[in-house]
Formats: sequence, structure tokens, C-alpha cells
Amino acid sequence: MFDQLDSVMLHYEDIQRELASPDIASNQKRFRSLMKEQSDLAPLVAAYGEYRDCRQAAEDSLQMLEEESDEEMRELAKEELAESRKRIGELEEQIKILLLPKDPNDDKNVIVEIRAGAGGDEAALFAAEIYRMYVHYAEGRGWKSEILDFEEIGIGGMKSVSFMIRGQGAYSRMKYESGVHRVQRVPATESGGRIHTSTITVAVIPEVDDDIVIDIPEKDVRIDVMRASGNGGQCVNTTDSAVRLTHYPTGIVIYSQTEKSQLQNKAKAWALLRSKLYDLEMQKRHDEEADLRRSQIGTGDRSEKIRTYNFPQGRVTDHRIKLTLYKIDAIMNGDLDEILDSLTAADQAAKLLKMNGEY
Repeated sequence: MFDQLDSVMLHYEDIQRELASPDIASNQKRFRSLMKEQSDLAPLVAAYGEYRDCRQAAEDSLQMLEEESDEEMRELAKEELAESRKRIGELEEQIKILLLPKDPNDDKNVIVEIRAGAGGDEAALFAAEIYRMYVHYAEGRGWKSEILDFEEIGIGGMKSVSFMIRGQGAYSRMKYESGVHRVQRVPATESGGRIHTSTITVAVIPEVDDDIVIDIPEKDVRIDVMRASGNGGQCVNTTDSAVRLTHYPTGIVIYSQTEKSQLQNKAKAWALLRSKLYDLEMQKRHDEEADLRRSQIGTGDRSEKIRTYNFPQGRVTDHRIKLTLYKIDAIMNGDLDEILDSLTAADQAAKLLKMNGEY
């Protein structure tokens, strides 16, 4: 591990030297790449620098204990040694986490798809509430959200909704939300006061960068244009602005109608198709790497029931990590950090166990 860290330190110094070179200004793509790499490595470099300082402080304290006869000075050296050793242990764990292989998608924007499952209108109402929960969470982090497509029902619910969240590290947080979400409550339409159980599914897909090549032959896609349906202002419902793409090999159908322009809707539809095909490829790779799937929390099987929202008891339970919180109102208003922090910690712990087993 420490050979690896020394190599990282040398590489970090090389990055700093190249960034200080006057020639770098003429290559903006390389400059941005180096700045991102420097930013990614900075926490590890800082932790390792502090670790080396603590190791040196511990050695100095040990030497003082060997050479010093004054009891007061010896006690001071013992205290400094204990503090250094404690900090060394903390930094070792921190460094191990920072050395874990980073998901290449973590910094990307995400496309989130929510679909009503079992439960009819109640599931559609819950789908709309979960959509608003994510929008509030994104706003709280300073991220932007944008609807790509949706299908409403008359009572304020959504059979389905697809939307983009743009923000630094969006996928690193939102990836844990993929799966089946279950709600238990008394529906507004229930006269007998009985608790019903409904479900929705959430899929979180990383946005595909322009430099990632996704080959989509034209013959594999049918393009249909039509008038948009549902709520819309002037031009939206009166021109053939909506676009539907059908990808024959996978059966994926993309429908985009939120923009006034057919060209804008077509661009959105193609971007969503590229991301879905990229996601299918990533899922296929995960399936082939069974060990990796088992070491990850919440980024695998999307048919897995991951969370229950029980309104009568005011609780939310994440079944993957056995976490129950009694603050359902706050969570439904976008207060997801405690859940997502716990999922991130559990994911890191599982990967650390795997990594330690390989050393």
C-alpha cells in the first residue's frame, strides 16, 4: 500500500509541475484533465502527508523516551506518542478508503427514471412524491433538475417520470437509489382506514460523456414525430414537436415532448438512448463480475426491494443496511443525507473487507 502511495505522491508532483508550465495554457483539454486529476488526488496526498508527519512525530517521541531522564519530559513524550499512534491508526483507515477504486461514473450527471408499480393510483401518487423528494434533495445540494419525460394521472400522480440531475458527484450519491421503493399508508381514497402497500421502481443511470463512443447504427432506430400530449402551452400541443425513438435490438422506447422544438426533443431523446445503452453495457459487466456486484451496496439488482416508507409509524427503513429512521416527513422533503451517508459508509466497508482479503 505504501509503495503505491509513494508513486501517487510522485505523480501528484508531476501534475503540479506540468500545471505550472506556461505551455499548458495552449491545451485547454489537457489543462482541465490535469486540474480534475489534481483535485481527485489532493485528499489522498494531504492524508498521506499528515500520516508521514505523525510517523515522524512517533519516532521522535520514542527517541526522547530512550534518551530523556527527566520524568516530566518523559511523560510529555508518552502523551505525544499516544496521540501520534492514535492519529496514525485513523489516517491508515482514511487512506485505505481513499485508495479504493473509484467508480468512473461518480462525478457524472444522472438520469433518474421513476415508474409506478403495484398499487394503481396510489403507486402513481407515491411516484410523484418520490420525484419531488429527489428534486428537493438536488436543490439542497445546489444541483439542477430537468424533466425529460412524464406520464401523469388526473389526481396528481405520475405513472412514470424521467428527469436529469446535473451536479458535481450526482451519480456518487444517487446511485444508491436504484431499486424497488415500497410505501405503506392509508390511501386518501380508502374509506375503511386500511393500510395499503404499493411499490414504485427507481433506476439511476449515469449520463454518457461525449467522448464515450456508443455505436447506434441508424437502421437500428425508428424515429417517429407527433404532437405532444398532456399539459402544454402554445406550440407544444399544436406542432409535431414530440419525438419517439424505438431501438429495435433492445426494445427500448424513448419519448421526448417537453421542449417546443422537435430538434431539441430529438437531441434529448438521443442523449437518453445513449445513456440507456451505456447503462445496459455497465449492467452486463456487473453481471459478469459477480464478486464486484456482491461487494457493492445498491448499484446492482434493480428488482431488489431497497426501502420501505411507513407513514402510520413515521419511519423509513433501508433494508440493505438495516437502517430505520423515524423522520419520514423530513426525508420526503429531501433530507436524504443520513441515509446516503450510511449507504456510502457500508459500501466502503464492504469494499475494504474485500481489499484486505486480497492483501
